Amino acid sequence: MNKLQRFELNTAGRDFAVGDIHGYFTKLQAALDAVGFNPAVDRLFSVGDLVDRGPESAEVDTWLAKPWFFSVQGNHEAMVVDAHHFDPDGRVSEMHIANGGAWMLGRPSVERDCYAALLADLPIAIEVVTAEGIVGVVHADCPFPVWAILRDSLNGLMPGLLNVDAVCQWSRSRIADENHEGISDVRAVIVGHTPVRQPAILGNVYRIDTGAWMGGHFTLIDLGTLQCYPPINPKLNWDWEERP
Repeated sequence: MNKLQRFELNTAGRDFAVGDIHGYFTKLQAALDAVGFNPAVDRLFSVGDLVDRGPESAEVDTWLAKPWFFSVQGNHEAMVVDAHHFDPDGRVSEMHIANGGAWMLGRPSVERDCYAALLADLPIAIEVVTAEGIVGVVHADCPFPVWAILRDSLNGLMPGLLNVDAVCQWSRSRIADENHEGISDVRAVIVGHTPVRQPAILGNVYRIDTGAWMGGHFTLIDLGTLQCYPPINPKLNWDWEERP
């Protein structure tokens, strides 16, 4: 696995990112149709958590085979991999099942092997070149105030740093603290992991998991313009617990 994957400027079409999918691929396709997504020239980047909780998790292989669809590894993909390869006492499997991983139960071992291998190969971070600068994509957060440090770490140039992958996949501290400091050396960083009622913009960190898997909707963000679809409603708070 290359922990960092870079994509050069898309000169033919648009680039979008989408929040946590969690096995709702039909609903995702409807969101793509609503923005006129053109698979011949456009690209879609996912913040991860492609699987678990939703009814279509087993379709993840079909989506990852699409030439215009790319994803980082979220904490749910990490749980699939760890439960399959690094779980001698079964604790990770129990946690995975409790968090929507039952779709893996009862599948032939060859299928489980294939899903685990596919998800293990996803990068921890993606960077996309746009006309306005680089946009980063990670599942939960960037562990550093400078994107270049994360890039060097994932490229193996800073081996002494610990827990980098875990922070990228699990951290909620930025949104819990409402930290607006942002990340330098990058135009924007797109993340998911924590459900919000509408996108939360903290500095240049855009949190776009608007809970499509829990009765909300998918948010797509155009990486060239940083415009969200549907648009952000300035009258609403992003806090999922706060109702109108």
